[in-house]
Amino acid sequence: MADNREFDLILFGATGFVGKLTAEYLIGAAPATARIALAGRSLDKLTRVRSELGPGAADWALVVADSTDQAALNALAARTKVVVTTVGPYLRYGLPLVAACAEAGTHYADLTGEPLFIREAIDKYHDQAVATGAKIVNSCGYDSIPSDLSVYQLYRRSVADNAGELTDTTLIASLKGGVSGGTIDSGRAMMEAIAEDSSKAAVLAHPYSLSPDKSMDPDVGRQSDQALQRASSIDPSLDGWVGTFVMAAHNTKIVRRSNGLLGWVYGKNFRYREVMNAGKSPFAPLVAAGFAGGIVATMTAGALLSRISVGRKLLDRVLPKPGTGPSEKARMSGWFTMKTYANTTSGAKYVATFAGQGDPGYQATAVLLGEAGLCLALDTDSQPELAGILTPASAMGDALTDRLRAAGMTIDVDRG
Repeated sequence: MADNREFDLILFGATGFVGKLTAEYLIGAAPATARIALAGRSLDKLTRVRSELGPGAADWALVVADSTDQAALNALAARTKVVVTTVGPYLRYGLPLVAACAEAGTHYADLTGEPLFIREAIDKYHDQAVATGAKIVNSCGYDSIPSDLSVYQLYRRSVADNAGELTDTTLIASLKGGVSGGTIDSGRAMMEAIAEDSSKAAVLAHPYSLSPDKSMDPDVGRQSDQALQRASSIDPSLDGWVGTFVMAAHNTKIVRRSNGLLGWVYGKNFRYREVMNAGKSPFAPLVAAGFAGGIVATMTAGALLSRISVGRKLLDRVLPKPGTGPSEKARMSGWFTMKTYANTTSGAKYVATFAGQGDPGYQATAVLLGEAGLCLALDTDSQPELAGILTPASAMGDALTDRLRAAGMTIDVDRG
């Protein structure tokens, strides 16, 4: 990438709910010398948002571009080192910006939880991004940085201890927070795509659908993201029940892609899954079963309703709208704790803890995305030398981990 870019970072989608939260975070987190611009399709809205952000953003430039205007996106990408985008669903609106960044050699970070979008980006733009040196980094929010960096740091610790390769590895999620309208809209976009082309369902169902080289995938048999079991089966020290984590189907694909992009360094017998803490009450097994059943029922209903116009109109009426979110008080009262239990070929056991304050889908995500963008823009000398359609761990590794620790998040690995 040329060093004479006009900006270090352009935040695309700055007038949206999460976009504005990310802008607010960047005011305090970015160094005073960082050259930041806000981008979106309405100059009036951008001007209003910059004014609402206060004096810290007074000197930030404004860039007008629509997600459907390829020429405008090409011009935007050519002006900056990094584009951070909150404009989703990415399956509907994201590919033109990926194309622009891949061509310009511009780094990129998004919040997608859409495997269909990532698969299409890989197929169309990975090789070009490799050629231009662009790091196109997907899933830089609560989905999927905690998952991805937790396993990456477990791997780093096992190497430092000469403890062998990772084998069975399970993340247990505990959190307080809501599901954003944007996340729901992303799910709808994927269901509508599958309704148009049923072959795309395989991308959601297969655990290695985002693999960089399927011929090199670990031969560990079929892995399922569905779970209902006692927590003690994961580690004897645990009590209660666990069920399927709502974002497991996406996060696990990101972690497995990281393993492939890094050369399958986690191990040839690496197995990974994600579950959610259902508690210890007598009703905990029913709660845990409800996690999996609710996910399957929701996806099935969404797929069926997405096939007909009446169903799509019904979804429009009952689901939260993208671009909306909870109050500041509700956002600040949220939290998340992800504990990842790993076994190794030597018999050593580890647990990684990744925790943060703030609603995971909003407040914490703004921190995660903001730091990912700053890392791509400012920490180039301390990142892995990879380019293409990447994951947070394969693109930024220790550099992003250090940034997030400095930002107040807990990222620790302990030996069991």
